[in-house]
Amino acid sequence: MNLTYLLKNLNTVKVMVIGDMMLDHYVWGNVTRISPEAPVPVVHVADDSYTAGGAANVALNLTNLGVETHIIGHCVKDDAGERLLKILADKNVNYISPEVLFQSPTIVKTRVVIQSQQLCRIDREGQREFYAIDSSPDFEKMLGTAMSEVDAVIVSDYAKGVITQSLLDSVLKIANSMPNLLVAVDPKPARRLSFSGVGLLTPNRNEALELAELPAPAIGEKYPLDEVCRRIHEIYNPETLIVTLGADGMAISEKGEVIEHLPTVARQIFDVSGAGDTVIATLTAAMAAGASAAEAARLANAAAGCVVAHLGTAPVLADELEDWLLKADLTYHTI
Repeated sequence: MNLTYLLKNLNTVKVMVIGDMMLDHYVWGNVTRISPEAPVPVVHVADDSYTAGGAANVALNLTNLGVETHIIGHCVKDDAGERLLKILADKNVNYISPEVLFQSPTIVKTRVVIQSQQLCRIDREGQREFYAIDSSPDFEKMLGTAMSEVDAVIVSDYAKGVITQSLLDSVLKIANSMPNLLVAVDPKPARRLSFSGVGLLTPNRNEALELAELPAPAIGEKYPLDEVCRRIHEIYNPETLIVTLGADGMAISEKGEVIEHLPTVARQIFDVSGAGDTVIATLTAAMAAGASAAEAARLANAAAGCVVAHLGTAPVLADELEDWLLKADLTYHTI
C-alpha cells in the first residue's frame, strides 16, 4: 500500500501542542583515557548541538510534515529558553505564551555521547509545581481562543508539571463545545490524571500496562495486549487507542477490541529518543486531515521507523519519509 497520498493532505491541517517543552543539548566527544582523579573517562569535546525536546519535539515533527503548528508551554527567556524559541521560530512553530510569571528555568537535558554511545544524561529542571501554566485568570479564555483556530490538540505530558488536572479539565471542557476538534493525549500514567473520552490515546507498552492497572508479564509470558486494551477502554474510554510496542510495532484498538496489529518497519535502530513524539504527531496530523485510524497508524509506524535510524532526538523529515514509503514493501495483518 502506498501511503504517500496521506502526506499531501497534511499541509491543510492546524495543530496545537500543549506540554512540557525542553531543550535537548548533545555533547559529542571522544574518550582516550581514564581520569587520574577518579575511575571515570575523560571526554574530549568535539562539538555541541541543540534541538527541541519533549513537547517541543512533537511540534518540530508536525511542522516538518507541513502542518501549521502552535505550542503552549513553559519557556523562560533564559539562555536555554531563548535558544529553544529560536529553534522553534526557525521552523515556523508559533509559541503562544501562557502569560504567567515563570518561577523555574527552561528544562534542559544534556546527553554526553561518545562514539555513538550515550555516556550519561544531565538534567536541569526545577520542582514540578513551578511549571504549571494555567494559574492566570485569563488562561482558559486564551486557551479557548487558541483551540478554536486549530483542527487538533496534542497534550504531551512528560510529567514535568505543565500538564495538570485543571489544565486537562479546561482542554476537555473546551473541546466538548467543538465537536470536530481532535484531542490526542500522550500520557504519563504515574500522574494518575483523568482524561476520559479523548479522541486519541497513545501509550507505549509499559504505560499501557499502568493505565490498565495490570502487572508487567513475567519473563517468558506473552504481553496481554487484548486485556490491556479492554481495560483501558473501560477506564478511559478513548475513541481510538494506539499502543506502541517497540520492536513489536503498534496495535490499534477501538471500543476495547484490537482491530489491527502493525509490525515495526524500522530499518535499523540507533536511538529511540523522540520516537513517541513522532508517532503522536504523525497520527494526530493524519487523523485531523481525514485519515482513518488504521491509515494514520501505518503512516506513523513508518515515520517512527525513520527517526529511530538517527542518533539523538530527531524529528521526522517529510522527504525521507516519502522516500521510505515509496521504497518500502509495507505489509500488515488484521487481527
